[in-house]
Formats: sequence, structure tokens, C-alpha cells
Amino acid sequence: MSKNKAMYLEDVRVGQRFSSDSYTLTSSQIIGFANQFDPQPFHIDEQAAKETFFNGLAASGWHTAAITMRLLVDCVGERFAGGLIGKGGEISWARPTRAEDTLHVESEVLEVAYSPANEEWGIVKVRNHTLNQDDKVVQTFVAQIIVPRKIA
Repeated sequence: MSKNKAMYLEDVRVGQRFSSDSYTLTSSQIIGFANQFDPQPFHIDEQAAKETFFNGLAASGWHTAAITMRLLVDCVGERFAGGLIGKGGEISWARPTRAEDTLHVESEVLEVAYSPANEEWGIVKVRNHTLNQDDKVVQTFVAQIIVPRKIA
């Protein structure tokens, strides 16, 4: 159960910010995820990865996205009533995530919109920057989240 009061659409404001805890990634986690979901040489073989565009082992972007999602669920997801229900978004990767990187997410509410078609919910647009231990952005994820309204 969340220690934070659940936020409904009416509680969300443009400019609100959230920060997650951190997560440190290991080479075995990078290789294990990639072997299952993205088995490319630069994700699964440290030696072969040195000869690629990445010049070394790099986590799959989808692994970075999965870690980001976990950090968001733990930080923001327990705050929004109903959890994090995605309606769409855009994702980009600014630099590779490496073994021993410690990631955290900084989120900012960009838009809050009421649904003209359904008075029970609205859309919150949130920009999420996943940063490494040097505060360099490794991923940007702009998400549209369905958030319920308070029912009178």
C-alpha cells in the first residue's frame, strides 16, 4: 500500500516533478536480458561488443526502458490513482547504458487534459529522463498516462 495519497486528474498540475530511487545494472543482467529479448553481439558478448558501434557491452534500449518502467512504477505509479496506464508515447536513447551504471528517473508533468469523450478520466503527459550516475541522460520517455477523475 502506498504511503502517498493517490492522485486523481484534479490533483495533477503542469510542472509537478517526481524523482525515483536508483538502480545499478550489472553486466550479467545486461547479458541475461539480451539473451532472452535482444540477442545482438553488443548486448551479449563483451569481447565482440568492443568491435561494434558501442565500443563495449551496452544494455539493450529495451532493458533500459524496462528498468525505467520499474523505477516509475515504484515512484510515480503508486501516486497516480489506478497506476500507470499508458495511452502512448515516444522513447529515445541518448547514450548507451553500461554495466555498473546507476540509473534514476526524473519526471515532469507537461500537460493535463480532461477527456471530452469520457468524464471519468483524462490524460497526463509526462516527460521522463533516465539518467546515469553522472546525471547524463541515457533515455527520454514522454508518456501519455490515463488518470481517473474524482467521482463526486
